[in-house]
Amino acid sequence: MIPRSADWKNALATAVRDPAELIALLDLPRDLLTPARRAATQFPLRVPRGYLARMRRGDPDDPLLRQVLPLDAEGRPAPGFLPDPVGDADAAVQPGVLQKYAGRVLLVATGACAVHCRYCFRRHFPYDESEPARGRWDEALEGVAGDPTIHEVILSGGDPLALDDGRLGRLVAAVECIPHVERLRIHSRLPVVLPERVDDGLLEWLGSGRLRKVMVIHANHPRELDATVADAAGRLARAGVVLLNQTVLLRGVNDDPEALCELSERLFAIGVLPYYLHLLDRVAGAAHFEVTADRTAMLLEAMRCNLPGYLVPRVVRERAGAGYKLPFEPHAVHD
Repeated sequence: MIPRSADWKNALATAVRDPAELIALLDLPRDLLTPARRAATQFPLRVPRGYLARMRRGDPDDPLLRQVLPLDAEGRPAPGFLPDPVGDADAAVQPGVLQKYAGRVLLVATGACAVHCRYCFRRHFPYDESEPARGRWDEALEGVAGDPTIHEVILSGGDPLALDDGRLGRLVAAVECIPHVERLRIHSRLPVVLPERVDDGLLEWLGSGRLRKVMVIHANHPRELDATVADAAGRLARAGVVLLNQTVLLRGVNDDPEALCELSERLFAIGVLPYYLHLLDRVAGAAHFEVTADRTAMLLEAMRCNLPGYLVPRVVRERAGAGYKLPFEPHAVHD
């Protein structure tokens, strides 16, 4: 039997990268190919085959497909849509280290991802300049150790779980040695798009040590949560990991009340608490995903009417320079 660790690395390595293959595998209209190739020259296509298998064949409007299919719309300029909409550059305190909020510091562990979501707020992020070399983590962690106000270290990317367990384990072990750090938070889409990643090696270091472990996964639609994702979530929960989900509100993907309510119900059924419903970060290339404020207000009201309060995610927007996520106020003007 092939070890699970080899399974996830093979699945990552064999992800679909060619728009022609994606269109052929899903029996999609051929007129999607030329624009997909054009858009993929700016932000490459990447989608694991297991995630692709959850999509409906022959349906260009499938909500999972829309998240990964390159479109000509990505090349159309839109006012207010910027390469760095959330102020990552201004928040960088050194290469690969961002600090936006009190008590927390974020490490950009890698620029690699298992899937290239077309709305990604870091699709223009300069990973080559910002990702620390191996030796630079010592400097970053020295900065954390010298600031007793930091109680939480966040691993982000890219996707930190795209790294192997050896590198991640060494990094986390170094964080464990900083007495005033109490929590480790990991933001990852891999348990959803590549659930094979939740293997024994990952669970071994996640389930050990003194730090409280929190994993924020990223699911946008209930059809993403199949039996393999449920199994991965169950394994993480049994290892003692607190599981939260954040969703991005996306036009044509999940901007209807039935999808959002079903997503919250399904998340809770597999042991994940709905946490944030993010308004779209206004990154250049993603304007076609934006949902209007009026429709957002309607969706929030529908969730409040149909779900218990603990299953209604907080609807928020990130704004560059703000000290916290800004709550969506239905009657306020959001520029």
